[in-house]
Amino acid sequence: MSDNKHITHPADAKRIDVNDPDEIRNWCASFKCTETQLKNAVAAVGTWSHHVRDYLNK
Repeated sequence: MSDNKHITHPADAKRIDVNDPDEIRNWCASFKCTETQLKNAVAAVGTWSHHVRDYLNK
């Protein structure tokens, strides 16, 4: 496994996998939110990234 901490692309750019630490870090950077905010948004609206983005931008 690589120790590369650079932003990587998610396996599915339309969905958020909250069980993948790399995806959590990348989505949090993209949405400018905390891990808790991201997970709460996913719990509220599901894993589609555009739904999560809209929820976080309320």
